Amino acid sequence: MSFSNMYSELLFNIKYHKEEIQKSLKKNPQDAYHLINQISEFTGSRYKVTLNLNFPNSNKIYDVESYGTENLGMVVDKFRKTFPIPRETIKQKAKEFLGEVTPQDAYMYEGKEGLKILTPHGRIELLPGSIHFWCKIDENLKKFCDWLMLEVFFK
Repeated sequence: MSFSNMYSELLFNIKYHKEEIQKSLKKNPQDAYHLINQISEFTGSRYKVTLNLNFPNSNKIYDVESYGTENLGMVVDKFRKTFPIPRETIKQKAKEFLGEVTPQDAYMYEGKEGLKILTPHGRIELLPGSIHFWCKIDENLKKFCDWLMLEVFFK
C-alpha cells in the first residue's frame, strides 16, 4: 500500500472531474464540496482508507487547482489509540524525510498518542490511525507518508 499511488490516483480523479466540479461550483459551492469529497472517498475506498478534502478557508473551495494538494485528511483506523512503533522513531523519520520541521507530542490524553509536525508552511497532525495535512503536499511528504503507511498505519 503506497500513499504515493493513492495520492496520484486522487489527483487524476480530481483532474478527470474538473469540468464537472467547476460547473457545480458555479451553481452551488456546497454541491461542489460534496462532489469533491465523493471523489476523494471513492479513491480512498480503493485503498481501504477514508480520504477527504478540507477547506479551512471557505474561499479555497474556488481554487480548484489546489484540490488534493493541501488540506487533506486520511483516516485508516479512527479507533486506534497508540502508535505501533515509538513516537521518537516517527519524529526522527519526519526530520529525515521533511528536513526543517518541528515534531512534537500532541493530543495526548485518555491513553491516546499523537504528534503535530510543524513545517515552515503549515502543519501535519498525525494520530495512530490518521493523518491530516494542513500544508502543501510535496515529494518529500509523499515519501514520508509511504513510510508511515508501511511502518505505522498498516503494520
